[in-house]
Amino acid sequence: MAGGSSRAASTVAVLMGGPSAEREVSLVSGRACAAALREAGYTVVEVDCGHDLPARLAELKPDVCFNALHGRWGEDGCVQGILEWLRIPYTHSGVLASALAMDKAKAKEVYTAAGLPIVQSVLARREDVAKGHVLPPPYVVKPNNEGSSVGVYIVHPGSNAPRLADSMPDTVMVETYAPGREMTVTVMGDRALCVTDIITEGWYDFDAKYKTGGSRHVVPAVLPAEITEACLDYALRAHRALGCRGVSRTDFRWDEPRGLAGLILLETNTQPGMTPTSLAPEQAAYCGMSFPDLCAWMVEDASCNR
Repeated sequence: MAGGSSRAASTVAVLMGGPSAEREVSLVSGRACAAALREAGYTVVEVDCGHDLPARLAELKPDVCFNALHGRWGEDGCVQGILEWLRIPYTHSGVLASALAMDKAKAKEVYTAAGLPIVQSVLARREDVAKGHVLPPPYVVKPNNEGSSVGVYIVHPGSNAPRLADSMPDTVMVETYAPGREMTVTVMGDRALCVTDIITEGWYDFDAKYKTGGSRHVVPAVLPAEITEACLDYALRAHRALGCRGVSRTDFRWDEPRGLAGLILLETNTQPGMTPTSLAPEQAAYCGMSFPDLCAWMVEDASCNR
C-alpha cells in the first residue's frame, strides 16, 4: 500500500462528471483516480456532480475533494469557489488560476506579460468569423473557454470562412495556426517533469486525445537540449504566472526548422486528464512515481484559501 494505514482515516470525495461538454472524459478520469486512491489507502466516495453539490458535500463531510472534473463549471473556478466557501481542501489550482487558464484570451495576456511565446489571436463574433477571414489563413477557431479540443476548426489557405456549429459561443477565439510537432510538459508543484512528443495523424483533436489508437506518446521526447530546456522552463513559468498549484500541463507546438523561434506555447490545462495512460501520469511514471502515488501526492497537496 502506497501510503500505509494512516491514510485509511482520510475520506476523499472524488468529484467527476458534471454538466460540461467533457463529462464523459471526467467520468473516466474520476473512476481511475478513485481506484488509485483506494489502492493508496484512502476511503473514497465518488461524486457525480450536479447543482446539488454543496448540499451533498455538506452531508458527506469529506476531508479532501479530489477534483477530477473537466471543462466549464468544474475547471473554470466555479467549483473551486464552492469548495472555498465550504472550507474543504481540494486538489489542483484555486479560483483565480483556474478561471485565468480556462479563459484563453486572459491566459494569453498573462503569458505575454511573462515573456512567453504565443501566436497572434483575436476574439471575434461567431457571425463575423463566418462572413470572412478574421486573420489570414491558416488559422484556428475555437471556443474561448473550453478544453479537450472541443469545437476546434482549422482553416487552411484557400479555404472559405468556416461555417461554425450553432453550439459554438457567440464570441470565439481566432488564432494563427502554429505548425509543427505537438508536445506537452507536466508541472508538479515546483517541478517540470519532462517533455512528451505526441504523434498523431493530423490535428491533435478530441478523438486523437481520447480514442484508442488516436495518438502515440514518446516519453521523453527526442529533442535538442535547447528545446527540451525551453519547454520545461516555459511550462514552469506559465504555471507560476497563472498562479497554478498541484499539477498542471502546458501544451506546445514546435516548428522544427525554425529552431527555438519555432517553439510556441498553446495553453495550460489546470486539470489534465488523469488515467494511468494520460499524459501527466505517463510523465510522472517516467520520473518514478506510480499512478496511486501521484494521486496520493495530489491529495496531500490539497488546500483551500488560495
